[in-house]
Amino acid sequence: MSPSGASAQLRQLIHYHLDNGLVENALFLAGRLHALDTRNADGAHLLALCNFRLGRYKAAYDHAKLKGHQQQHLGCAYVFAQACLALERYDEGVQVLEKARGTWVGKNHWNKHSDTSRRHIPDAAACHCLLGKLYNRHGDTKKAVDYYIEALKLNPFMWDAYTDLCDLGAFVRPVNIFKVTPEMLAAISHAISHGNGGPRAYQSQDSFDAQSNPFVATPNIDPFNSSGRPGGDIGLNLGGSNLLSRLNGSIPATNGNGNAASSAYYGVETPTSNGQNTHDEDVMMGDVGGPVVNDQVPDVPPPPGRKVRVQPFNGTEEPPKMRPITSRNRLKMGMGSESNETTDIPRPIGQNGHKRTVSGHSTHPSNTASLDPTAAPPRRSVRLLNSITTQIRPSSSRLAAATGRDAESKERRELRKAKATGTKGKSATASTVGRVVSGNRKPTIELSEASGKSDARQASSATATAAPPPPPPRMGPPSDPGREQEALHWLLDLLLKLGTGYAHLSRFQCTQAVDMFNSVQKEQRDTPWVLAHMGKAFYERSMYADAEKMFVRIREKAPSHVEDMEVFSNTLWQLKKETDLAYLAHTLVDQDRLSPQAWCALGNAFSLQREHDQAIKCFTRATQLDPKFAYAFTLQGHEHVSNEEYDKAMFAYRCAISADNRHYNGWYGLGEVYQKMGKFDVAEKHYRAAAQINPTNALLAVRIGSVLDRMKKTQPALMQYITALNIDPRSTLARFRKAQIHLKLGAPQDALKDLEYLKDAAPDDANIHFLLGKTYKRLRDRTMAIRHFTIALNLDPKAHQYIKEAMENLDDDDGGDWSSGDER
Repeated sequence: MSPSGASAQLRQLIHYHLDNGLVENALFLAGRLHALDTRNADGAHLLALCNFRLGRYKAAYDHAKLKGHQQQHLGCAYVFAQACLALERYDEGVQVLEKARGTWVGKNHWNKHSDTSRRHIPDAAACHCLLGKLYNRHGDTKKAVDYYIEALKLNPFMWDAYTDLCDLGAFVRPVNIFKVTPEMLAAISHAISHGNGGPRAYQSQDSFDAQSNPFVATPNIDPFNSSGRPGGDIGLNLGGSNLLSRLNGSIPATNGNGNAASSAYYGVETPTSNGQNTHDEDVMMGDVGGPVVNDQVPDVPPPPGRKVRVQPFNGTEEPPKMRPITSRNRLKMGMGSESNETTDIPRPIGQNGHKRTVSGHSTHPSNTASLDPTAAPPRRSVRLLNSITTQIRPSSSRLAAATGRDAESKERRELRKAKATGTKGKSATASTVGRVVSGNRKPTIELSEASGKSDARQASSATATAAPPPPPPRMGPPSDPGREQEALHWLLDLLLKLGTGYAHLSRFQCTQAVDMFNSVQKEQRDTPWVLAHMGKAFYERSMYADAEKMFVRIREKAPSHVEDMEVFSNTLWQLKKETDLAYLAHTLVDQDRLSPQAWCALGNAFSLQREHDQAIKCFTRATQLDPKFAYAFTLQGHEHVSNEEYDKAMFAYRCAISADNRHYNGWYGLGEVYQKMGKFDVAEKHYRAAAQINPTNALLAVRIGSVLDRMKKTQPALMQYITALNIDPRSTLARFRKAQIHLKLGAPQDALKDLEYLKDAAPDDANIHFLLGKTYKRLRDRTMAIRHFTIALNLDPKAHQYIKEAMENLDDDDGGDWSSGDER
């Protein structure tokens, strides 16, 4: 039979290994914990959690299923839902979380996680976010959006919930999400007033005053009164020769449970031991065990547990009386505690419940040291000190001031030396060191308000030579609600800018996205995440050179960054940089052979070298590594189109749409396949579906215009080209198609305006000069027509047949049916 505290010790060991990334060790210990009591839901939760951390989703599913369904254990239910998300069993995950709603609804752990405390179980925001992910994967977009919104209402720092909302196409207002709410201010105020245990709750040395410092003695405040001092008073619970070193923070002290926190310090939590007055949100919804508390930071000296020491006495004398111990100081060792034994901690000498004066010395006679059985025998330095003090003449403060400087300084040096040794010895006789005593060696004079004025100089002399109170431990910056609110405002403002930029990019408003990303601080703008999204914005605007600069900076700052590198490879493909693309592909494959981005880059490198079969293999490997990687399916479809394998291309594009319904490239690919197959009406539908997702892409409008032109809908086609130019005035393809439509409609002057612009923008394009020749032919300008036909012939000798035919028919007044030249 195992000891009663074995389960608590195992739980702490499991969390220790989980926090340090030693998941295999945690799994082994979780198996031992679960074997102690297979009916305990806490053990099943930890066992499932360890398996989930290791990626063993089916094992986590099996271990958490029973307790999550029957006992509605929130920890098991949450891990079970996460495993269902990984195993694509979305309905089961939703059911178990909804069934356990009563255990998590209304809980909010925002601002409760810190370096010294944490929560094992999720709160309502985390459960709402997980439910949103489950519904999103299941295809129920409406419910997914609702749950994401609920998660963001409770915790605006749920970044993945926000990005999923944007990716779903929901219209979000970041200014209404990333803002300071009254609940946040109340949480901050509560954390500061009650102590959150976080690093921001520490006090500086300047923030200690006579009211809050337990080590400063005043006439009106009794620091030894149990009703007026905190339960974790370090100075009252520790004895021994290194008391001052403990007070100064050089030797941290811990309580009996190993926890290093105390309510005596402003803003530092006092965690209870396992099973002692724990709230339901601090435990894993079980009947035993308490919150796991991390080690205290070394800057704050933690107090020991308050233990009651029974003072031995010899039977003839009355034992020293102690003040009653309050319930706060009385630790109740409940079920699941680590140990039922009490640890005796000796009290410092002279702290047996007696009051002290301002100078810190006891009001009782100095011979009370014999009443303290814990007093150490006086050292040799103390005996010398006693002999010195007996030889001092009785004198007042005036006579002491009249003593020679040399003698006084010598005496003070001796007294300081004796005082130091007396402090280490902890003897009561050392309490008289530095006082002005009379010859009859009566007890020292007690200071009071009545005698304060008459004996001011005497008190000043006594205070000057008495041992000063040790300085409080050096701690962090003071906890200030204003400072906390300022930090919260700064963080939410940063998230507002990044979130606004991400929202613009998800709606393909690339110019606004770039402007918003540029508005953040330089140190934030130079991070890989921001640079990657700026690069994607430039890529969507067909500004490939600027996109390349962003991704090059990512490679310089974070060479191991793999995310979004498929966009970088597409950028290099568009720029026709074979060497750079090949180097990027091999570097990514060497870094992580299991990343789909690396295989996409390798496939693009083969595609640029026109090795389409090898490229298809690489893209297929990427889709095997991540079946939800829509871009890999799209690139695979492009390669099938290059091989004129239209059936395989359609399958690849449909897989891309299945992986991401808002992946407009897949809809565009299907439209291109149907256009090549001559099904212009079906192609138009797919092009319009892509344009509905991305209304800022000029190429999609051009494609719609081209299929309309093929269906002899000339005027609607012209409107599409005009729309494309309004979206992107730099689009040469839209302007070229517009000029073609103007020629068909009998408006050569309008066509000439666009062609003159194109001639300056792309002087080496044979198609532009060929169309210019036709335009001048319609305008009866024979010289200019022959000139541009000749330029086109020199630029593209392969089109010799079409250009010669057009030059020979210069005198023919045809209707302008230039279909042969339109499709070049």
